[in-house]
Formats: sequence, structure tokens, C-alpha cells
Amino acid sequence: MSRVLLIGASTPIGAAIATRFAQAGDRVVGYSLQPAGHPDLLADLAGDCSTAAGAAGAVATAYDLLGGLDVLVAAAGAMPIAPAHQTTDEQWRSALGGCLDTLFFPLRAALPLLPAGGTVVAVSSVNAFLAAPWVAAYAAAKGAVEALVRQVSLDYAARGIRVNAVAPGMVGGEHFPDAAGGYPIGRTLRPREVAEAVYFLASDAASGITGVVLPVDGGLSITSPATFARADLTQRLAMLRPDGAA
Repeated sequence: MSRVLLIGASTPIGAAIATRFAQAGDRVVGYSLQPAGHPDLLADLAGDCSTAAGAAGAVATAYDLLGGLDVLVAAAGAMPIAPAHQTTDEQWRSALGGCLDTLFFPLRAALPLLPAGGTVVAVSSVNAFLAAPWVAAYAAAKGAVEALVRQVSLDYAARGIRVNAVAPGMVGGEHFPDAAGGYPIGRTLRPREVAEAVYFLASDAASGITGVVLPVDGGLSITSPATFARADLTQRLAMLRPDGAA
């Protein structure tokens, strides 16, 4: 039974992560800016983990409630939409605070408390390595998340602490009619699919894995844009679907 601190429990991905760990019998303390209202949380707490003091308080509270700490999951985020020249100071700081600081400050507080075998999993995004319009602040913040994961995984491997990340594609894109067009699996992602990847990386099944960023993106990151821009290539893919001709 693992003792888990989940930052960003109120997001759809956070809720799915809480459920996945609870299904395995783990105990989860959740932190968000507002209570998540999730029944699978042992404690559903509100606080700002993008500040040093808020994060230290969250880690200390979770440690006391759980009687220790085995897993830290950072699933918070903020995605302001603006081209770079119109990105405000507030939007820039929001992205860095919501994505990077909510990993770094809890991580800094948790590392002295994690035992050998402890794990950290961050939720990044394909936008860290695949450019999309008008998400400069978000992409920069998620890129920094992945750099931090690699660095900390190296620095703490000798202590037996593993640090990894998942990089989801679009989750829950049903309200955007064309969102699935670039995904080889023919749809966007579901929160539970991201949660399964997070759980795997935190589990003993991934005991030999550290410092990786695992895409959970339905094949988006390995697909040439030409595949979905050229009608002939799109037709080839369609022919291989179960209802296709080939």
C-alpha cells in the first residue's frame, strides 16, 4: 500500500489518478487550489503548491496524515492562450507557476522524506516537444518540467528514488470536432489512460525506469503532419481501419 501526495487533484486527469491509486488500495492525499470533491481521496485539501510555503505545508500535512510518503504526483497545470508578443506577465507567471512551480516546490520538500523506492511522476504535455499555436508560455513551462525530471532523476537515482513524467496529448477533446484528426488512434485521450501511465511509472512494475517522459498521445508524437494533410495518405490509413476496405 503506497502513500501518495497528488498535486492537482481537481483536474480531470488528477481525479482519474486518484481513482487509479485508490483502486490499488493506495491512500491518496489530494491538494488543489479548490477542494476536488473526490471520494477516493483520504484527504481533500486546498492550498497553493506553486509557492514554497504552500508546497512545504502540503508535503508536511500529507506526510503526517499518511504516516510517511512514497509517491509524489504533480498533475497541476495552467495553459494561457496567446501568441508570444501578446502574452502578459500574468499569463507567463501563471504558466510557470501552474506547471513548473507546482512540481519543483513540492519535489524540493518531498525529496528528503521519500524512502528508497520512492517515486515522483510529473504530468507534462506533448506541447513540450510538439509546437502548437499560441501556447508559448505553456510549452516553455512543460519543457522545463521535463528538463527538471531528467536532472532530478539523475541526482537522486543513487538514493533509490525514481523520477519520471507522462506527456499526454489532448484529453477530452470531444467538444472540438476536428481535434482527433491528427491522432492515429482516431480520437483524443481519456483521463483514465493518462492515469494508468502515471500509476505504472509509480509502481514496482517500472522499477527499472527513471528519467523518462512517456508520451500518452495516441501516436500523435510519432506521426508526420503530412499524414493528415495529404488526402492520399489519409485514405491509406482509412483502408486499414476495421471498417475499411483492406
